[in-house]
Amino acid sequence: MRAQTLLFVLVLPLSLAAWPLPATAAADWKGVDKKVVERFAEEAGRPARAPLIDTDRGDLLLFVFLLAGAVGGFVAGYCFRALFPPGGGEKG
Repeated sequence: MRAQTLLFVLVLPLSLAAWPLPATAAADWKGVDKKVVERFAEEAGRPARAPLIDTDRGDLLLFVFLLAGAVGGFVAGYCFRALFPPGGGEKG
């Protein structure tokens, strides 16, 4: 019974603290690149331009991650014996 009371006393305040509260801040939060980097670039006379490879269109970014995973898996498979030597890491 004492453990249940202690658990209740500890869990109740933590669960109430984690309860989602309504957002009081403005919803127009901008990232560092928009607020800081672009402002300094414009002050220096270098306005923003379109990227050479636009990864925001379609599934190009997912395809890049797929390729990176495939290359990483191939390298890990090729070097498997060097990464995980036979013998299970026995000492001696």
